[in-house]
Amino acid sequence: MRIDIVAVGRLRDPALRSLATRYRERLPWRIREIELAPAEGSPEMRRRREGEGLLARSRGRRRLVLDPRGEVLDSPGFARLLARGGRPPAFLIGGPEGLDDAVRAAAERVVAFGPMTWPHELVRVMLLEQIYRAWAILAGHPYHRDAAGPSTATAGAVSSATHAR
Repeated sequence: MRIDIVAVGRLRDPALRSLATRYRERLPWRIREIELAPAEGSPEMRRRREGEGLLARSRGRRRLVLDPRGEVLDSPGFARLLARGGRPPAFLIGGPEGLDDAVRAAAERVVAFGPMTWPHELVRVMLLEQIYRAWAILAGHPYHRDAAGPSTATAGAVSSATHAR
């Protein structure tokens, strides 16, 4: 599987960069991180310009937008989202001013890591961990421990999603 992470801003903190690298290196899937420079101007102008960049860099991909107003998924549900066929996914992460409405409107799904506000750099690491966890769920790897036991809902997705790079 090929996954793009298109984010406004750079992953500057060395500890977070190290953790992000660790999850990327564990994955058999190809992860491409695309960092966009933050825009200048008023908050509205920044959201619009950054949104244009996010949409341009994710053209031709399944746009999965991370936003606190999105749908909260459990880890097996997130794995099913990734396992869905079709175009390769691109996760879009806005800047400090949030996302332009056009980005949410262009999304296949808008997903949240809960209703709390998270630093953008930390969201990227959390996303990489959840992508790794999704791979583990789909592959039947013991990394993910579910109190209900192995998920039968993801069993059919294993063959198509775990081996594609």
